[in-house]
Order: sequence, then C-alpha cells, then structure tokens
Amino acid sequence: MMKKIFCILAAVCIFAMPFTVSADLAEGDMIVTLGENLSDVQKEALLKEMGAPGDVQVVTVSNKEEHQYLGKYVPKAMIGTRAISSSAITMKKKDTGLTVTTKNITWVTDEMYLNALMTAGVKDASIYITAPVAVSGTAALTGIIKAYEISADETIPEEIKQAANQEMVETAKLGDSIGKENASALIAKVKEEIAKEKPKDEEELKALIQQQAKELKVDLTSEELQSLTALFKKLQDLNIDWGQVGDQLNMAKDKFSKFLDSEEGKGILANLKKFFKSIADAIRSFFE
Repeated sequence: MMKKIFCILAAVCIFAMPFTVSADLAEGDMIVTLGENLSDVQKEALLKEMGAPGDVQVVTVSNKEEHQYLGKYVPKAMIGTRAISSSAITMKKKDTGLTVTTKNITWVTDEMYLNALMTAGVKDASIYITAPVAVSGTAALTGIIKAYEISADETIPEEIKQAANQEMVETAKLGDSIGKENASALIAKVKEEIAKEKPKDEEELKALIQQQAKELKVDLTSEELQSLTALFKKLQDLNIDWGQVGDQLNMAKDKFSKFLDSEEGKGILANLKKFFKSIADAIRSFFE
C-alpha cells in the first residue's frame, strides 16, 4: 500500500514539474570498490553484477583499513582477516538524495547505511553494496566513503569517518534489540530534530531521544538511552553539516518505513488522500 502511494506521488510530481537536463559531467559516473582478498574470478563476477563499464575506476580496500575504522566498535572476529565486501557508487543529479541497495549483507540494513553515509556527508549518489558470500556488512562503509571522496573530490575528516562507522554499528546493535526498522527510524528522527534545532545540553538531547522513541512506540533500556545520548553528543561536537543531513533525510524519508507510522507520516498520507479526492471530484464535476 505504501509503495503504491509513493509511486502515485512520484507520477504526480513528474507531470507537475518541467523536465531538466543536468550539465554536470560527473552525473552517471561510477566508481567501484573491491576487497583486496577477492579472487580474480570473484572480482569479475562482482563487476558484472554491478553492471560496471569496462573502463570503470576501481578502488581497492584492504582488511587493514577495515580494522582501522571498525576496530573500536566491533570484535575483530566480526571484521575478519580478509577484505571481500565491495560496492559501486554512481553519482546522481544534484539534490536527488541517496539510495542504497544491498546483496549478501546480513546485519547492516540499507537504512543503516543511509543514516551513516549522511553523517559522513555523502550525498546525491546511488550505492550498491555486495559480497561474493553472506557477510555482516560492517566493512562495506569503509570502501564507500573512500570511493565517494574520490568521486566528489572531497576529503572527509577522519573523526567524521570514525563517527559514521560507530553510528552504523550502534544502530545495528540496537536493531538486534528493538528491531532493525525501529532502530533506523529512531536514528533518522533524532537526526532530523537535531538538524532543526540543536539541543543545548546532554539533558535536552536525552529528552529528544526519549520523545522520538515514544512517538515510534519504542522502549529503550537505560543502557540503550545512555549509549544513544553519548553517540549523538559525539556527533554534535563534530563539524557535521546538519543542514545537509536534514536535506538528505528529507529526500529519503520513504526509505524509513517506520516514518510513515509517525504523526508526521500520517499527516502526509492524509493530505495525499485529500489531494487525490479533489482530483476525482474535479473530474466527476466535469462530466456532470
């Protein structure tokens, strides 16, 4: 039902807005990241799976790099000793937001990647994440950010990369407790509120998290609340462009399915219902 509503909305937007052609030569360009421990056969298969052109730029990601960004947040055994997670990042038209699709990723969801990538400052890109066998997915973020820096000719500060990886892992852990959709939606809603108006202190931040959890009908333990408060306090103290984070979240709200259960989401659906009813009434009156 929700997919149908957004398909209809997208169709209305297409007919209501003029078509434009982007002059950005980078639009449509793809960069691929491949784990350094993939065999030649695996690399060839993944490139084919990604639909990569023959002259695609390939960035290699090492297991050492994976440990560099994940070692503080997950057990070494989860990271492993071989880099096999891979990804393709395709630059999109400006102000069209982020999309993520995954294959063979078992622990980190598309929405978790979206959240973490927004924190890192990644924008306007289509991202495909895969591996030759089932993996947790924690290591993939390292390659995506590395490729984005090259494709956008932009250096992301190390502390923000670390924060993005920490956020992804914390969200995945929270998902084991309250459900993956709930966890991703909660992180997105808190970010959205921070982007609107930054909490002045830790108590306001904690209250904000509690309020968003309540709206999503999510029960947090005291440990989970404290962990989230510490995470968002860390994010607030970094030089993150919260305006951009808010913009990217706004363009990706339909990806966070739990959002539609919130008061704001229900309001959007109610307005859509009124809108399409008015169209039906107008057509009916025309033939009467």
